[in-house]
Order: sequence, then C-alpha cells, then structure tokens
Amino acid sequence: MVFLTALAPVAALYVLATTAAAYSTVSYETLESFPSPGDEFDIKKGSILAPILRPRVSGTEGNVAVRQHLVDFIKTQLPDWTIELHNSTSITPVSKGKEVPFVNIIATRDPPNVKTGDVGRLALVAHYDSKLTPEGFIGATDSAAPCAMILHAARSIDKALTKKWEAMGDDLDGLDEPKGVQLLFLDGEEAFVSWSDTDSLYGARALAQDWETSFHPATSTYQTPLDSIDLFVLLDLLGAANPVVPSYFKTTHWAYKHMAVLEHRMREKGLFKSSPNHASKLKMRNNKKRAEPYFLVDSEKADHGDFIGGGIADDHIPFMMRGVEILHMIPTPFPNQWHEKEDDGEHLHMESVEDWTRLVTAFTAEWMELEGHFDLKEQRRAALDEKSEFMIP
Repeated sequence: MVFLTALAPVAALYVLATTAAAYSTVSYETLESFPSPGDEFDIKKGSILAPILRPRVSGTEGNVAVRQHLVDFIKTQLPDWTIELHNSTSITPVSKGKEVPFVNIIATRDPPNVKTGDVGRLALVAHYDSKLTPEGFIGATDSAAPCAMILHAARSIDKALTKKWEAMGDDLDGLDEPKGVQLLFLDGEEAFVSWSDTDSLYGARALAQDWETSFHPATSTYQTPLDSIDLFVLLDLLGAANPVVPSYFKTTHWAYKHMAVLEHRMREKGLFKSSPNHASKLKMRNNKKRAEPYFLVDSEKADHGDFIGGGIADDHIPFMMRGVEILHMIPTPFPNQWHEKEDDGEHLHMESVEDWTRLVTAFTAEWMELEGHFDLKEQRRAALDEKSEFMIP
C-alpha cells in the first residue's frame, strides 16, 4: 500500500453507533470470554502466526507454503467453511515476460439452506504475499499478523454461528437479510519494483474484475459476488505499538464507530493488554492510571466531517471502484518498520496484536448477532489454557 495523498464517553458513543443499522451488541461477559491467541501467536513456534512469518513473494515457494498453511488451517479448524482458490496470472516488471501466478484464498460460511445469491456478507480481508525487496523481507505487520488475526477471529466465532443457525432451524427460510462471513486472503498486493496501477494489487484487481461479471441467478437478492459484500473490512499494517487509525470513509463511519465502541468497552473493562491501565501494569505503578490511548481516534467525528478515504492505495481500491463499502483498518502514519527489514516477528508488539485480534473478533460477533450463542464456560476454559493442540512439531 502507498499514500496517495478528547474522546466521547462510552455511553454517548454507543448511542451514535447504534443509529446507523440494526446491530446486536455483545455483553461484557462475552467480551471477557473470547480466547486469547496465546501460544498460537508465538513468533517461533506458534501454530497460526509462525508459518506466515517468512518471505512469501508471489510466485515463490514461500508464497505457496504460506498459502498451504492458510488453507490447511481453514480445512482443519473451520470444516464448515467452503474454500475457493481464485487463480490469475500476470507479467510483472521482474518476470522477464513470464506469467506469474497469483492465488487468492476465499473462505465462506453462509447460513445453511440459503441460496448463495441471497446472502450478504461481512468480508474480513488481508493480503498474504510479501515484498520482493529488501531481500528477506518478512512483512510481519504487512500483513502476516493481520492474516493470523483473521484466522483466530473466524475460529472464535465459528461454533457460535453453528449454534445460532441450529437454534433457528426452519426459521432460516424466513430471514429478511441472511448474513454470512467471508475471509479473503489476497495475493500480489505488493509492487515488485515501484507502485503503479499495473505493478500492485494483482490478486485484488483480478478478483474484483471477475466477481463483477459473475452473476447470480436473476431472482437473487444480490446480483454478483461483489454485491454480496455488505462490508469489506481490510486489515493492514497492524501489529506495531500505538497505532492511530482514522475513519477514512464517510459511508462506513457508522461501522467504524461500532468498532470504536467495542474498543472503549474493552479498555474500560481492562481487556486490552496494550493499555497502560491494564491490571498487570497498574500493579507496578501502585494503581496510578495514565491517559488511555486509543487505536480508533475518530470515534466522535461527525458523520458530515472530512474524510480522507482516497489517500491510501491498498487492496480495497479495485472493490471500492465497483461500489463495495470499505472499512479500512490501517494506521496513519504507517509503522516505522513499514517496508523495512525490521518488519519482522521480533518487532511485533504482541500486546497490540492480541488486542486487534480481540477487537476484530468482537466486531464480527456483533455483526453476525451472536450474543447468547457463545458457550461461555467452554470459552473461559480455553482462555485459561492458552496452549493449543494445533501446534507446530
């Protein structure tokens, strides 16, 4: 991606955020029960994150290995999700006239017995390729950590989805607006030489173009797979300390405020590990509180305020150009290690990584209206035992 160009109280934020769309708030009890990634995000041996922390330039063995890891996780940990690989090829500035393969991973979970064209989806999106230069570039924030966040969030809400839809039974047929979740792991976001309209966003451009002309049956609620995306949530450059994420788009500011409410609520309850007021840090300072920093800094921006949505080129662009609504979770300014060799596992701020994971999980749970469908006792046990059975040998 490249550049192209005092917070409100929780109660007030809640009122603002609930005015835009029907939305089901999750309780504090549910927020507290979400499992931590724990050992699964260990940068050396963690089952989710560690396999992504390697060079993975499109068309290379590293890229193939990371893609296989993502697919294997979905197949083993999310067996009720459908997986599709979207293939395309393109000549790049360094391929000497040869076509380079780009493979997008699409994982989808829709309500059972509802036709594909009748389901609107929340899309959680990150790119899984890495930059060609500097040599050996890992891209931990860009975007290994976001990929790991999405995998963990999907698994955290998966059983609740099953429980909700099983409880509804035949009532699913009467849903006014059936909702599903889609994971998009996009290939070829990075430029091989210098960012341009043709040397960047290879996978995103190909997928958006194909989906624009892939039509659902004429009687469907949504005309194409692009139309089926109710909200495209793009995670990028997340995992450094003290991120500042503005609200970039006026039309999705309501969704941004929903996520901001969740951040405020979780900080208020001491659930953010990166907070200077987390219990573990307050104890060392004799319970003296400090000013609370926020990831989402535009929570009180007016809906008619100024928005800078066109200022950053990223994987959302080909979708936005075709009318898809975008919620872009990317910090401004970019992390100091952006496109530097230091963007590796050792430079991740793991407390922030875990906090973003919890925030994305909670946002997805609210979007899918899952309150009351989580097994809180089971999740508490999982939260206490952070050692995963899905570990690298």
